[in-house]
Amino acid sequence: MFKKKMSLLLSMSMAIGLLAGCGAKSASTTGEIKIGVVLPLTGSVSSFGKSGQNGIKLLEDQVNKAGGINGRKIKFIYEDDEGKPDTATTVGTKLISSDNVVAIVGPLTSGSAIALGPIATQSKVPMITGSGTNPDVTKKGGEYVFRSCFIDPFQGSVLAKFASGDLKAKTAAILYDNGNDYSKGLAEFFEKGFVAAGGKIVAKETYATGDKDFKAQLTKMQPTKPDVVLLPDYYGTVGNIAKQARAIGINVPLLGGDGWDSAELFKVGGTAVNGCYLSDHYSADDTAPIVVAFQKEYKAKYNLNADAMAVLNYDAAKIMVEAIRTAGKTDGPSIKASLAKTSLEVVSGKVSFDANRDAIKGAVILKVDGGKFNFVKKLVP
Repeated sequence: MFKKKMSLLLSMSMAIGLLAGCGAKSASTTGEIKIGVVLPLTGSVSSFGKSGQNGIKLLEDQVNKAGGINGRKIKFIYEDDEGKPDTATTVGTKLISSDNVVAIVGPLTSGSAIALGPIATQSKVPMITGSGTNPDVTKKGGEYVFRSCFIDPFQGSVLAKFASGDLKAKTAAILYDNGNDYSKGLAEFFEKGFVAAGGKIVAKETYATGDKDFKAQLTKMQPTKPDVVLLPDYYGTVGNIAKQARAIGINVPLLGGDGWDSAELFKVGGTAVNGCYLSDHYSADDTAPIVVAFQKEYKAKYNLNADAMAVLNYDAAKIMVEAIRTAGKTDGPSIKASLAKTSLEVVSGKVSFDANRDAIKGAVILKVDGGKFNFVKKLVP
């Protein structure tokens, strides 16, 4: 009996210890400040991840050259989630439990951000995504999850307003990935906005993640003769759909969201994407001093022009760095409280957070033409 009691007491002690380890870690006041980053560095949207990593590496150089955060250097620790939610939870958990990061920047895609968010909140580790636009990122993520980009209801309404107003479209067709949170969400919110503006959805087709052949769906869509077609997906898939649409005579403007913004769109889609439009977070044509300065430094470091994913992840990381600086501490609750009070001018515009920890900021419409994303107009909430 004594042995059984001792065994029970030991088991209870171990359980209490494990539970205690799941809470906020005691914050170190010396040494490097480690911040985790979760990006798709391989996989179907690796171009986004590499751009995002470039932006964050530039910020790390800038911050450390300026003396770090309150005299302490920062170190970003990168993990590749391949754009997959399951992988995001695995690498995010590693960053929290093994690398002992004080915060996380990312994940980049909505699906991965939705998956990792609850783990960050449970661990009391603040997380900020610069590009996860699906509303569920913060709704399901919990109180420690923030986003510094607009959300899909706003992006969808912007596209619907542009289609019905500027393009005078009366009918629209939608082709989306039924297994992708980003694609489904943007399709839903565009449809609501377009119908509310008096438009009619004449065709709505779906496909599975990873599909390459869209001829069946496009062939069903073609006889409805829509004024515009919404393709709410990422650059690689969109480029393929555009070529196949043009091949069967669908020559109306194609519309999409920020997932289009990659130089790879032109490599995949070629001339098929000319004359198309997308909503995005910023325009490289912006002449604001902060944008010009960023573009200059990015070009000097990488000999590349910065795309939206470079800007958005740079901005998200900068917001997190400034929150840590303002907090004056590196424990999760202090950083979270500092993030909630954010009002900061970053490259993609001024960012503050609403009660849902979503960014309050505007969007731009860009036209795809001649291998470039050309500024059309800016819209604010």
